[in-house]
Amino acid sequence: MTVPRTLACNQFEPVLAGAGLRVGIVCARFNPEIGTAEREACLSELERLGVSAAQIVQCSVPGALEIPLVLQKLAQTRRFDALIALGAVIRGETYHFEVVSNESCAGISSVALDTGVPVANGILTTNTDEQAQVRAVDKGRDCARAAVEMANLLRSIDDAAR
Repeated sequence: MTVPRTLACNQFEPVLAGAGLRVGIVCARFNPEIGTAEREACLSELERLGVSAAQIVQCSVPGALEIPLVLQKLAQTRRFDALIALGAVIRGETYHFEVVSNESCAGISSVALDTGVPVANGILTTNTDEQAQVRAVDKGRDCARAAVEMANLLRSIDDAAR
């Protein structure tokens, strides 16, 4: 019986240190109480992680479908280490929920892949207002952590490639 070999490799550990990072936040105004709760939790967590308020840019857009375009514009400036999308799409009685959910998500993914700037997707897609309210604060915090971690990971990969 052969024992599998463990290959030696570089491993990048999660880094949640935000000092020096530049972060852009795009928040939808539709379902404003959810977006506000997400944004406040996100800003609080970014501050806790060491991101300077002076290094955070916030943009407000009408709804989830407008978020990807503003993210793309921010990413194209090359001024940001990470971006965050915040908002809520709550199921209604029509197919519009699926369209908005799917297209906003696809747009956000495209921005990250096309520009190389990590984007934390905090657009909640829920069946009810209550589900969105329960998740808003945690999602805002999670997005702050994901943005900082991904910005640091991409920096580490760049540094290792030099």
